[in-house]
Amino acid sequence: MHMFWFITSTVGAAIMATSMIFFRLKAAKRPASVKKIILPPLFMSTGALMFLFPMFQISWYQVLEAFSVGVLCSFFLIKTSKFQIRNQAIYLIPSKAFAFILFSLLLFRIVVKLAIGSHISFGETSGMFFLLAFGMIFTWRIAMLYKYLQLEKELNTKVNNF
Repeated sequence: MHMFWFITSTVGAAIMATSMIFFRLKAAKRPASVKKIILPPLFMSTGALMFLFPMFQISWYQVLEAFSVGVLCSFFLIKTSKFQIRNQAIYLIPSKAFAFILFSLLLFRIVVKLAIGSHISFGETSGMFFLLAFGMIFTWRIAMLYKYLQLEKELNTKVNNF
């Protein structure tokens, strides 16, 4: 039964990673906004309700560990996320490295899951990977928001000077 959940969650993660690639490419065709930047981690945060169930509860050390790894992984996404001003609007520039980074993180997740899966229950592993993903997305989106607001300030300055 453990192998079933491992395979199911891995396939699910691969589908999510693939859909994120297509979603991000599609989103790059429309101007970015503060709302589009902050809503994904806000929606994702509802997943923390899983920790109400004992099966998913982990120690504070594991929380810190998983979130910290997520923050470290976010640096790859932060480095490849760039904005540009076009037609008096701010657009996210699609990065060729984005797909590679997402699938590398998926591979990393699989390897770590294999390494710790026999020592930590499926529920704890799920909780830790949720926190890893949340730490990565939250940090990445905060950095994107900062970059966006910087460009918005620049854009407003240009508009006000004309």
